[in-house]
Amino acid sequence: MQLFVFSLWIIVSLKVIKDSVFRMDMAVWNKTFFEAFAYYNPLFMMAMMVWLWGVNVQVFLRSRVNYAKVFDLDHNHLTHWEIWKIASWMTVLVLTSLTAYLYLESYGERKLAASQPVIVYCLLPLLLALPVNALFASSRFYFLSTIVRMIFPFQPISFADFFVADVLTSMSKVLSDVERVFCRIYYHQVTGVPEDDANLMCGNHSYWIPCILAFPYLCRFFQCLRQFSDTGDKSCLLNALKYTTTFPVIVLSALKYHMSDVLVWEATYRPLWLLCCVINTCYSFYWDVTRDWDLGLLTGNCKTKKSALRSSMLYNQRWVYFWAISSNLLLRCSWTFKLSAHLRHNRLTVFTFSGLEMLRRFQWIFFRVESEYNKMITSSSAVEIPLTEVVEEKERLFASDHDT
Repeated sequence: MQLFVFSLWIIVSLKVIKDSVFRMDMAVWNKTFFEAFAYYNPLFMMAMMVWLWGVNVQVFLRSRVNYAKVFDLDHNHLTHWEIWKIASWMTVLVLTSLTAYLYLESYGERKLAASQPVIVYCLLPLLLALPVNALFASSRFYFLSTIVRMIFPFQPISFADFFVADVLTSMSKVLSDVERVFCRIYYHQVTGVPEDDANLMCGNHSYWIPCILAFPYLCRFFQCLRQFSDTGDKSCLLNALKYTTTFPVIVLSALKYHMSDVLVWEATYRPLWLLCCVINTCYSFYWDVTRDWDLGLLTGNCKTKKSALRSSMLYNQRWVYFWAISSNLLLRCSWTFKLSAHLRHNRLTVFTFSGLEMLRRFQWIFFRVESEYNKMITSSSAVEIPLTEVVEEKERLFASDHDT
């Protein structure tokens, strides 16, 4: 029944959007499209990540990867059906706000239209931090506490802490877009302001853009230092070095908007920026395969076909691992569009590459969690995880499926 209601509401919303677009002339639509894309693209990207996380959880269950043990979750943790329910509500809420925004704009009600992004951007954080025992309260508070620990790494780093930070690095472009939205809200530029005027205060020249892009990487950098302080493992320093290779890419890209002589940037800084992109991409790809996924393909120690991956593989098909390695390399090459402020002019292109980066991270999650779970069950110091826990989890989710 819920699926039917959601589907019907989406169809009605799309019909209203279509009618609203045809009601506008071309000049009004071009301006409205710029604003609607800026306000609602980050929200749809966030909803997309929640949908994909639900798929991750479903695959973990079917492959007997005990993700709850990896993340140290209690028995009340969300099932994939509950995650998809949250994603559905997010999608409907954002689509409804977008529909109202375009509908009001098509009739010239700019003040009412301007209120729509403000409402949705205030409502979502309030729902996330709502201090009541409802709306999956334990999971909301767990996520918020993980975010706080990520920002302030004053305690030993858990798997969930650096996992969330890693996911946010793939959403750095989304975070910078959210900052642009709040800038426009703060300066009352939500609607009715020409694009050129809006850019004077909240445009591509803002120093906040590179700062927000770099923020998730800075969090991971300090997490790595904290891990080295706690464990003395020198690989943590190498991991920290990997994140520092991101900062030159961001800074050199932002320089283009603050240089009077464009030829100097083209002749000197652009080649340097490209070099930094290559270093960052190669380093990150190598780390993904050999450290995060614990696959031996790039280590040079592959004596047999089986050792090219690893001895314990919880996903049944070997080709899946080789596909993940090759596609990860290709998707890493889109890294520059996510990190580079001077490539933000073509919105559809940036939208495409931001989505591809999120798909790369979605794929990365499967093998990162699998690798961590393998370490837990093979380590001599870890407590053996009985298979009955996985079976019980399946039975609980199966029952939840029938109750939904």
